[in-house]
Amino acid sequence: MMINDIIKQQHLSKYRLAKNSGIPYMTINDICGGRTNPADCSAKTIYKLSKVLGVSMEALVEPYIQPRPAFELFKSNVCHRLKELGDIDFLIDTIEGGEIVTYYNRSWYPECLYLLAMVDYISRENDVPLCEEYNSYRSLKLDDIIFPSGVLMADAAAQSDDAKEAALRNAIPEFKRFNIVENEVRDVI
Repeated sequence: MMINDIIKQQHLSKYRLAKNSGIPYMTINDICGGRTNPADCSAKTIYKLSKVLGVSMEALVEPYIQPRPAFELFKSNVCHRLKELGDIDFLIDTIEGGEIVTYYNRSWYPECLYLLAMVDYISRENDVPLCEEYNSYRSLKLDDIIFPSGVLMADAAAQSDDAKEAALRNAIPEFKRFNIVENEVRDVI
């Protein structure tokens, strides 16, 4: 979970965090503002933060170390994993792996909702009941519609919105619910 999310969850101000940890307010402000990566902070700073926030040092730094892949690459990897594992094993692997929650806790909302949409879609396709563990996420929606890069390029080349409109009309409902346009998840090379 990101430091800002932990602070918000604990109803802690940056000022109070600075006071309780002994870390200068400007350092806290730079970390929370994204100007300083916690992974680049000293072990002493991370230790002090972890003590006040009640989380491990690893939990504080991990979201800032793991690189976030491009969304198109993420989608491709998910589709390849589905093809490789098959529907039921994909569902089991994804639900047991806890990735949806992990992405949500990192504030990687497109990835979280894409994976949830995939789980819901595959569940519907196989007459498997929805995993109720994710019900609270099902009411979420991205602020902006995410279109596949191929659709965006087609519209740019044609200087129109025809490809977007067609893709939106034909989008898989489980993805469309989250403002993600996805038309095909099985035809991957």
